[in-house]
Amino acid sequence: MPQPASSKLARVLFGLLAYVSLGIGLIAIVVPGLPTTEFILLAAWAATRSSPRLSAWLENHRLFGPILSNWRNGKIIARKAKVSATVSMLLCATLMLVMLDHGWPVYLAIAGMSLSNLWIWSRPESIRVCTDPSSH
Repeated sequence: MPQPASSKLARVLFGLLAYVSLGIGLIAIVVPGLPTTEFILLAAWAATRSSPRLSAWLENHRLFGPILSNWRNGKIIARKAKVSATVSMLLCATLMLVMLDHGWPVYLAIAGMSLSNLWIWSRPESIRVCTDPSSH
């Protein structure tokens, strides 16, 4: 695990990034279309460079801990998280298309959600175990 940054300014900036990302991640739990996992991963990354206390809290949190552990152990995103993210983004896109004018900001947001969704589904859901040594 990386050590906190040596410069006080760097630690403050990483800390600010960590807390802002964590705040957005918490809001994303209840706001459709806003990705939770990505902001929690960013918060954890920044916390390791700024605040061992925040980093430990995230690692041991009942909701965020498993997400971070999965990511650290193979860049894994659980299927439940993928489905939740997809449903959330579809709901958000539908609401935007129904309730807002169909201008470029709506299409840009939907494109961003689509790209995020493609990236999420490209991640493995479990650690791949190779049982055939000849396949290496």
